[in-house]
This record gives sequence, C-alpha cells and structure tokens, in this order.
Amino acid sequence: MTPVLTIIPTYNEIENLGPIVDRVLAVGGTDVLVVDDGSPDGTGELADRLALRHEAVHVLHRSGKDGLGRAYLDGFAWGRAHGYAYLVEMDADGSHQPEALPALLAETPTADVVLGSRWIPGGRVRNWPLHRRLLSRGGNLYARLALGIDVRDATGGYRVFRADALDAIGVDDVASQGYCFQLDLLWRALQRGLRVSEVPITFVERERGVSKMSGAIVRESLANVTRWAVRRRLTGLRTMLTTGRRLPSVRAHTRRVALPS
Repeated sequence: MTPVLTIIPTYNEIENLGPIVDRVLAVGGTDVLVVDDGSPDGTGELADRLALRHEAVHVLHRSGKDGLGRAYLDGFAWGRAHGYAYLVEMDADGSHQPEALPALLAETPTADVVLGSRWIPGGRVRNWPLHRRLLSRGGNLYARLALGIDVRDATGGYRVFRADALDAIGVDDVASQGYCFQLDLLWRALQRGLRVSEVPITFVERERGVSKMSGAIVRESLANVTRWAVRRRLTGLRTMLTTGRRLPSVRAHTRRVALPS
C-alpha cells in the first residue's frame, strides 16, 4: 500500500470527478479517497464505479451535504484508520493540479504540513477575475498581519499533512468550514510548533460545475481570524505579566520553497 492518500470531497461534481481521478492515478504514488456528500447528480455512484475499476480508489459516502471541513475531517479519520502516513487535500474541480503533487510530497521529509501556494514566487492563478484575486490576497494579508504568521497563502486548499501532524493539531474539535477550515488547521499547526512549507502551484479556476464559495464562508473566516488574534494577544499579555517571557513567535516554523530555475 502506498503511504499517501489523496482525499477528494465531492458534491455534484459528476463532470469533474472522472478526469481528476484519472490525472491523480496517472501521476502515481497515491491512493484516492472520494468523500461524497450524497450528491443528487450521481457523483457518488460514479465514484463507486471508479473504485471497482481501480484498486487504488476508495469511496466514503456521507448521508448529506455537511460542509467541506467535515468532509476532510472524515477523510482524515478514514485515512488514519487505514494506516496512511500522508494525507492530501485536493479539490475535485481541477483547480488543484495533480501534476504538482510530487513537488508537494518532496517537502514531507522536512515538513509536517505542506501548502500549495498561489501567492509566493512561482505560484499563480489562471482564469480568476480581479475581485477574486483581491479577495484572496486581502484575506491572506489580514490573516498574516492579525495572527503574526509568515505564510503567504494561508487559505489555499491544496495541502499535504503528515498523519502524526494531524494528531498533534487535534482535528477532532475543528468545526470551521471553507476558507476558515484551512486557516484553522494552519493556525493550530503553527501554534504547536509544527514545520510548515509553502510550495508554488498554479491554481486553475474550474471550467465545469458551480463554485461552493459564499459570502458566509468569507465572513466566518474574518470573524474567526479576529477572534484568534485577540485571544493570542491576551494570552501573550498574561504570559508576559506572570512570567516575564514573550510567547514564542509562530513565524519561525514556516519556510517557502522556490521552483528550480
């Protein structure tokens, strides 16, 4: 069994699932777990057919739409229970290119969490309108300044986690969704001193299907980042008053990877 499991959550992704699974399998070196939320368009049934065709493909059916964060958490639990050492987050819509996965996995010997980054040198986005670029860059800038982290793409969803890193993060009580789910896991990882690497990727906007992004997800992210930042500052103040020491910086645990020239 390969030690790598790529988790692909789906809800009404019948047009995208077959091509993305084929591309992942063509890259090799990973099994695939499709986590389907009872898609009414037949995505779950297609996933079952793919699993019958390919030994490396597995399916986890959930009874209904319960959010991206919960889908990943259930996928993590399935992967950890089946002994995988590395767990990959990947969207079903083709925005995360499977061909970049070897570059992300190459960082795992020295990193606990590897982020596919759109906003470091070598990273880019394709087919995004200006307002989406501004929203992503602005949200990441706010998270970086509010939390004091040295991560350029804290909201991206193309990631690799070591299984023992998920144990250290304590994922069982994470309730965030969407962008905020990604921020939540990263913030927990940095606070626990885990090593985080950013690898440049090209993010491609979906060509088929409907985006799941919503204003509610953005508002949740902003509210939670603000709450975490205030809590961090209050904890730091209490630590300084009681011990005379500052909280350790979370910046020291991150590094950015350059593409080979």
